[in-house]
Amino acid sequence: MNYITSTELRTKTSEVMRTLQNGGSIRLIHKSKVIGEITPTPSPVKPFDSEKFLLALKGLKPKKLIPRKDRDKIYRKHLEEKLSQTKN
Repeated sequence: MNYITSTELRTKTSEVMRTLQNGGSIRLIHKSKVIGEITPTPSPVKPFDSEKFLLALKGLKPKKLIPRKDRDKIYRKHLEEKLSQTKN
């Protein structure tokens, strides 16, 4: 367990955060007396819902799949339009 003074609490906040994130606790000292203990809160474990996950994956799929042979034609047309706009 770590000890920290009230002054160090203000100046060493990054170290305090790191200690708490690693699950450690810190005792706070003020005027040579331990006045409290800072402990991390337990993080709640969320249950995994496979149905929601599959619905989310389904939402990520494109609505319309472009055949592989047409991709080159569409990409070439897109590039030609893009380049013709920059030349003008």
